[in-house]
Amino acid sequence: MRLSSLLLFSGIVGCALSVLVNSEVEGIPEDKLLVVTVATKETDGYRRFLRTAKHFNYTVKVLGRDQKWKGGDYMSAPGGGQKVRLLKEGLKEMKDDDQIILFIDSYDVVFASGPKELLKKFQQAKHRVVFSSETLIWPDRHLEDKYPHVREGNRFLGSGGFIGYLPNIKELVTNWTGDDGDSDQLFFTKIYTDQSKRKSINITLDNKCRLFQNLHGALDDVVLKFEDSQVRVRNVLYDTLPVIVHGNGPTKLQINYLGNYIPNTWTFESGCTVCHEDLRSLTALQENEYPLVVIGIFIQQPTPFVTVFFERLLKLQHPKNKIKLFIFNKEAHHQRQVRSFLKDYGSLYENVTVIEPEEEMDGAASRNLGLDLCRRDQDCDYFFSLDIEVVLKNKDTLKILIEQNLPIVAPMITRAGRLWSNFWGALSGDGYYARSEDYVDIVQGRRVGVWNVPYVSNVYLVKGGLLRRELKDYELFSSSDPDMAFCHSIRNKGIFMYVTNMHTFGHILSTENYQTGHLHNDLWQIFENPVDWEERYIHENYTRIMKDKLIENPCPDVYWFPVFSTVACNHMIEEMEHYGKWSGGGNVDSRITGGYENVPTIDIHMIQINFEKEWQKFLVEYVVPITEKMFPGYYTKAHFELAFVVRYKPDEQPSLRPHHDASTFTVNIALNQVDLDYQGGGCKFLRYDCSIQAPRKGWALLHPGRLTHYHEGLPTTSGVRYIAVSFVDP
Repeated sequence: MRLSSLLLFSGIVGCALSVLVNSEVEGIPEDKLLVVTVATKETDGYRRFLRTAKHFNYTVKVLGRDQKWKGGDYMSAPGGGQKVRLLKEGLKEMKDDDQIILFIDSYDVVFASGPKELLKKFQQAKHRVVFSSETLIWPDRHLEDKYPHVREGNRFLGSGGFIGYLPNIKELVTNWTGDDGDSDQLFFTKIYTDQSKRKSINITLDNKCRLFQNLHGALDDVVLKFEDSQVRVRNVLYDTLPVIVHGNGPTKLQINYLGNYIPNTWTFESGCTVCHEDLRSLTALQENEYPLVVIGIFIQQPTPFVTVFFERLLKLQHPKNKIKLFIFNKEAHHQRQVRSFLKDYGSLYENVTVIEPEEEMDGAASRNLGLDLCRRDQDCDYFFSLDIEVVLKNKDTLKILIEQNLPIVAPMITRAGRLWSNFWGALSGDGYYARSEDYVDIVQGRRVGVWNVPYVSNVYLVKGGLLRRELKDYELFSSSDPDMAFCHSIRNKGIFMYVTNMHTFGHILSTENYQTGHLHNDLWQIFENPVDWEERYIHENYTRIMKDKLIENPCPDVYWFPVFSTVACNHMIEEMEHYGKWSGGGNVDSRITGGYENVPTIDIHMIQINFEKEWQKFLVEYVVPITEKMFPGYYTKAHFELAFVVRYKPDEQPSLRPHHDASTFTVNIALNQVDLDYQGGGCKFLRYDCSIQAPRKGWALLHPGRLTHYHEGLPTTSGVRYIAVSFVDP
């Protein structure tokens, strides 16, 4: 009898457990879930929300489209009542009592997982309505005592997201009679803190953020979790993986940062998965079909390599008749370069507007004016803002940015050898620079994509339509900090700014310590901007010297190789002639130690034009490596007492008598071209009866100075010959 009873009891228990297990496995069908949101206009945040919803196959119903928003801005005062009114009206047409309604914001929300996980976690909450939770109480702190206490988790309700059965959601909003500008948060808080209503509707909070993660007050609790081809947010405080992430309150920048990854925008496995979506291809367009671009060029301080900037501008791949130029030049120092460019090439462009230094316009006013030129021109499709210190080496930059089809997008540029770039990954509490966790990886190219960021500067593309709609305000820039003011205006309007590092675009020059007291001031930039200096002044074949065996050996232990560009040669000659204080060619010379020169030349020393440090740097970087290759075992730091430019003229000093140099080795660079600039010239090494009679412009002769290489300068018979000479390691 006992055995029978025990078996009967066991069977009942087993049956009950089976029912419970089957009940849990069964779950809520995904087609019963409807996502409801309010969006009175399409914003960048709304489009991001829809993209994540589509990724997980959520069904979304949008309320309030094309209606005027009257629900406040949430940041300065409570609001949101319009959402409740629209929800109440929208629910009237819904009749299925088994329908599950997920009501969430859209402008600052992303989905991190799909309906299956959401519904499972909703079931596990064992209530008919589940609200998101927060650590902070808003908007009425006096209601804190009415909130039920929780053993663990967030105590306060967040109105930005809740899920529940249709009948219960209808009951939740049935008594709404408020104005559109009233607080939805306060309305739902009063229902939840009323014990009888809470029980009647069967409401609970998602205390441990299993369904909803509100970021306000919880930023330190949230980290990215990279899974296989998917990215989640993990709440480290409760060890949960929320399905929905909401950048509520003042956390819009943080949701933008997370949205760069969630749910699969960028993954370690696939990189950027959305960077090739919604592009605007220019490939098939005829020239007259290209968009019209106003390029705003801003010169606000003395800047090196301005001539090179304009050379690159000419190479920018976009039809010139589809470009209007707006040039703001605050610096009289650069008027010559601007006017020279416009004289030679201005007629190629559709239109040119120039603001010159005499007009005394400040930087902020010029940028506002530039944007407004595009804003007022209905044909203007884009405004391309370009600071003069930007080195755009990618001639397809404009095409790439236009094809991204984004409201505001910047090409990432950096400063050589530094972590500086033209974007910020995050902002500090007071609105200035802060480094995001991914900043270094983006700058150094370990993460490649198109990134939503809070700040861009120096070079960026703005859609013209954006200026005529959302950015109608004329004064987007202010004098205190123009770029900061501009980006602040953009963020406040909910417009996303992007930076792309999917291509190499260029870099930005250092304008620190740029002196304007010389004729060719760029010659002095070997320290501040060594990459640009090399590109401008070093021979195009220099880097191929060893690989392609370009070093020639015309005489014993004499080596001949390309080192200076044509521009370098011309600038050196022009700089010396501009200085003009050539020596008399006599033996008495106060410029040198001892005051006496055995073998005098008509010359100007590098030290006379304050170029000695730059010249030594040049020798160390570009001559020493060749010296150490050609003379194995000899190492040098390129110390010199004499470095100078010599001028040979038939009626002045045509030649130089045989002599030894006061050096371990000598570097002799031809600065102009035989047969074109002069006749004759060259160098003869008497010991070897070996002459070099046709020096090549920009090529250096490298030879020992003492003992073995007794030599003379051959006569210049016509014209003027210039050489740059260095006596190294005297």
